[in-house]
Amino acid sequence: MEDITQALCRRRVSASAVSDLNQKIYGKINEWRERPLVGDFPLYVFLDGLWLKRSWGGEVRTVSVLVAIDVSQNGYREILAVGEGAKEDKASWTQFLRELKERGLKGVELFVSDRCLGLGDNFAEFYPMAKWQRCVAHFYRNVRTAVSTGNVKEVAAMLEAIHAQEDT
Repeated sequence: MEDITQALCRRRVSASAVSDLNQKIYGKINEWRERPLVGDFPLYVFLDGLWLKRSWGGEVRTVSVLVAIDVSQNGYREILAVGEGAKEDKASWTQFLRELKERGLKGVELFVSDRCLGLGDNFAEFYPMAKWQRCVAHFYRNVRTAVSTGNVKEVAAMLEAIHAQEDT
């Protein structure tokens, strides 16, 4: 750690100083993660999971980071929540949605996500009035993996043409 701070800050910072700073930062992060979600909330919430490597007790493990992003009524995106799951499964998504509900998230009309196992089953339990839509980007990726390499561009062009059509 001292070598890294030397390279970044052009001075050495002791391991205990770095540890103290980390504790302060983790406190602020937890404060943000546990903040109440009050006020006017979005009509739309996007949910997704990311897979990242994490060092845990000297061992590197892959963990799932669950993310909820809203689109506010004025059109801006905001990260509502970030949580860690053992994997992107029903139990992890259930806990994540429960925490959103307990923190005060309400008024969601539409959730947008991939077709992750266990995620779609949970919406009705916590947000019975909300609808669900499959994320178009994830859908495109899934289609591309099912199409032969030689046909990917043609199929992608067809999908984009379909999605560009106006409603009649």
